[in-house]
Amino acid sequence: MASRIGDIIVDCSDPELLASFWSEVLGYRIFARDETGVAIRGATTSPDILFIIVSEPKATKNRLHFDVCPTDRGQDEELLRLLGLGAKRSSITGSGSWVVLEDPEGNEFCLMSKQIPAEPTPFHDA
Repeated sequence: MASRIGDIIVDCSDPELLASFWSEVLGYRIFARDETGVAIRGATTSPDILFIIVSEPKATKNRLHFDVCPTDRGQDEELLRLLGLGAKRSSITGSGSWVVLEDPEGNEFCLMSKQIPAEPTPFHDA
């Protein structure tokens, strides 16, 4: 027996902003919202990501972060797309195989150079 990750929780000050940003980044969809936050979901058995409102601001480097991989373009093209969605380059440096970015609330994530398959489409009725 083992456990699986059911949800990934991201504390934030603006759940709508981050859910919209990450939905675009990952090709997920918003599937639930209430007074505590907003949840997004992919098409597969990937964990849901919940953006939960908290009052305190982000203070230090994340202890856990996402690595995202392009699905249909190279890293340079994907970097331009992510910057256009509102990502910012981080002061933390990456290596030749990844670029460290921040989402609109300053949460670090890495854009990897390797490509992986996209989420199956369409999945909005799943």
